[in-house]
Amino acid sequence: MGDLFLVRHGETEWSRSGRHTGLTDVPLNEHGRDQARSLVPLIRSHRIGAAFVSPFQRARETAELIGLQDVRVDPDLHEWDYGGYEGITTVEIHRERPDWFLFSDGVEPGPPEHPGESPEQVGERADRVLARVEAAFANTEGCVVLVAHGHFLRVLTARHLGLPPSHGALFQLGTGTLCRLGTEHARPVIAAWNVRPPS
Repeated sequence: MGDLFLVRHGETEWSRSGRHTGLTDVPLNEHGRDQARSLVPLIRSHRIGAAFVSPFQRARETAELIGLQDVRVDPDLHEWDYGGYEGITTVEIHRERPDWFLFSDGVEPGPPEHPGESPEQVGERADRVLARVEAAFANTEGCVVLVAHGHFLRVLTARHLGLPPSHGALFQLGTGTLCRLGTEHARPVIAAWNVRPPS
């Protein structure tokens, strides 16, 4: 099996200010576009067998700017549904709930169109994506690339390593970065994390 590459989309105005950006379709800002373009040399150095992208424009534009071809939109790659915490920063949440922590506490319920997700629900989506990744590896040669969102990719990494969704808290992930999940002695490992090209 080849390597699984994870790309977190470039910066948006909401990510820059720390606002929880789940189902709100916020575009990249210019710095985010520059971040995406800077990943091109890292992507081009590998043979890509399959690529999947979140349906949101910040991820789709990142995939386009890094030059991915024949990218499949996967609805399960969307970011954590933050429910009632959509658009709110952690600092603001801590004013009401000082001990709140996303990966263990989840979110406050939101309106019907984005009710919120528990860590376990995000983990279930990640498991479905990983099953599709495994199928892609069985039917193609080369690496598989996922272009998606920070908190979701952290949970996906935990699940890939056989850890519970809450362990996604261990993997800090910046905007416009590349990660590589591989194997060592037939066991899943993190081969590279939070990689940015040298400036």
